[in-house]
Amino acid sequence: MRIRLSPTTIGRWSARRPWLAIALWLAFVVLAVAALGLTGSKSLQGGVTGEAARAENMLTAHKSRPVQYEFAYVHSDTLRAGDPTFRAAITKVAGSMQRALGGHVTMSLSAGGHSALVRAEQLSLPVTLLVLLIAFGALVAAVVPVLLGATAVIATFGLLGPISQVFPLDSSVKVIVLLIGMAVGVDYALFYVIRSREERARGLASHEALERTSRTSGHTVIVAGTTVAIAMAGQFMIGTDIFNGIAAGTIVVIACAVAGSVTVLPAVLELLGPRIDRGRIPFLPHLGSGEDSRFWPAVVDRVLRRPLLSLLASVALLVALAIPALGLHVSQPSSDVIKSPVPASLRARITNEFPNAGPPAIVVFSWPTGERARAAQAVHQLQNLAVARGIAHPPFTIGGSLDGRAGTLELPLGGSGDDAASKHALAVLRDQLIPRTLGHVPHLQVGVTGETAQNADFTSQMKHGLPYVIAFVLVLAFVILLFTFRSIVVPIKAIALNLLSVGASYGVLVLVFQHHWAQGLLGFHSTGWVISWLPVFLFVVLFGLSMDYHVFILNRVREGIDSGMSNDEGLRYGIARTAGVVTSAALVMFGVFSLFATASALDLKQAGVGLAVAVILDATVVRAVLLPASMKLLGDWNWYLPSWLGWLPKGAVDKGRRADTPLAGPPPTPDPPSQDRNDPRGAGWALER
Repeated sequence: MRIRLSPTTIGRWSARRPWLAIALWLAFVVLAVAALGLTGSKSLQGGVTGEAARAENMLTAHKSRPVQYEFAYVHSDTLRAGDPTFRAAITKVAGSMQRALGGHVTMSLSAGGHSALVRAEQLSLPVTLLVLLIAFGALVAAVVPVLLGATAVIATFGLLGPISQVFPLDSSVKVIVLLIGMAVGVDYALFYVIRSREERARGLASHEALERTSRTSGHTVIVAGTTVAIAMAGQFMIGTDIFNGIAAGTIVVIACAVAGSVTVLPAVLELLGPRIDRGRIPFLPHLGSGEDSRFWPAVVDRVLRRPLLSLLASVALLVALAIPALGLHVSQPSSDVIKSPVPASLRARITNEFPNAGPPAIVVFSWPTGERARAAQAVHQLQNLAVARGIAHPPFTIGGSLDGRAGTLELPLGGSGDDAASKHALAVLRDQLIPRTLGHVPHLQVGVTGETAQNADFTSQMKHGLPYVIAFVLVLAFVILLFTFRSIVVPIKAIALNLLSVGASYGVLVLVFQHHWAQGLLGFHSTGWVISWLPVFLFVVLFGLSMDYHVFILNRVREGIDSGMSNDEGLRYGIARTAGVVTSAALVMFGVFSLFATASALDLKQAGVGLAVAVILDATVVRAVLLPASMKLLGDWNWYLPSWLGWLPKGAVDKGRRADTPLAGPPPTPDPPSQDRNDPRGAGWALER
């Protein structure tokens, strides 16, 4: 006997054996957590790339390590360093540092004598639960998606142990896994819970409602999850350890969320039955109760009456927001900018008063036998040239190695370490001064590392890899949507809409963070650039999450049309049935991402703003205006499949729908299936009977 494994089959099995399905899911979560205890977790050390990575390898090979510095900054607007009170404060700070850190403590004075150089996710679950409670209007229904997302994240945290043995993980991976896991886990649970509510509101028994939910929303979850996972896999194209770890972690949490949705979620809904509506709160919405949303269908009606105007207006808005992205400047900031609680304005003042306090460029060099003297002479020349060109500020520090075959030269560069001055100084050092000095020593190996060098190399790698990420994600997303909807227009249009949404997000980032108008509002100091890893990360996350909405909406639109509705009626039906879900899911993510926009760390703040803006734009302008307007204008051409692609197998949408599935109200009698090979709707248009 041949067993056909599908969401419908799995959902039916889960609903018939709910306690076993729940036990197996919990066992999986426990085993995943146990895997972490067995393997441990391997952390990424540095994640350096390019020339800086080569220099770091030289340091390791020769057992050489530059001197580490800790700084403290003491300032008074009224006292000078010579005043007894101020000097006492400096002495106290210096003594505390020496006792805590050991070693020698030195002091520098600023020219004016007033200074002496001596660092969101907890609220994500409550915010998610609050938004879902408002959306569902019932406590139990709001808790179910949160539990699914949470267990998927917990399982992934455990599986990060074995994963880290292959891809060492940066400390940021857990935060990203939490964000993505809760986002997709809540989304997929929403798809299931609301559809099952809707089917029960039509009078179906609980198990029948769940079977239809598995057949429709189950396929939607698998297609959406696959598309999101592919988008995340695009990060492998960058070729850096940091993004390899992020890609692996996010793919696993998406797989866990999909697996939980199609296995344990039907079991939970079967056990709850009508009790899922318990804890009902008066005066709140009741998604999936069988009542269509009123606001978004009203918007869609107006869009469908003036589709061309709506299309042009929405495109104009998104393009206007995206235009500033043409001036996007990226940089990878020093760890001080990201992690330190010190305001950027204070860091700038420290840099101005103490030019030698910036992160140094570390020149690592190893000489062949007999060339030590020439190497030392070249290092001396390099110091003199660095001072003469004004790219570094003494004092300089020269270090050696345990094997006596290598040395280091630390040059405090001008600037703050991540600004234009530091980047210019690094370029002069690498491209001009080193070739003129150390470069003349035969067979000498040399490389430059340090925060500025590492960040410059990382940014260069990001710029080089971004086109490959975009190409990888777009091509595979096109193929998945082509097979899913058996239409060549659907994937092209989906890609275009998502690129508009991502472009608008990039533009908002430029407007907010490369200019000064939002500094007071968001509490930051403009640096004139966007974190270099953010464009890649935003692209894969936003493209994946946008596809969630796109597949979910189009599935319902196609379901209505294949039940006999006209294109316009199918649009109204699809939007009415999905608007509440999409809006709720978007509000959940907007609330969580907005928390990160309030963070003091610049990278989290930029990521929060970019994600929050893109999610809201996508759920409103793109899905409620641009999508229906474009579908109205294209009409039946939305589902066009060239005859030479007629060999494509039935996709998830075709297999998941049933022409006899009752809709809200009696559907119009469908026309006979078209037999015309020239029909623009293509060979896949015929209804399955």
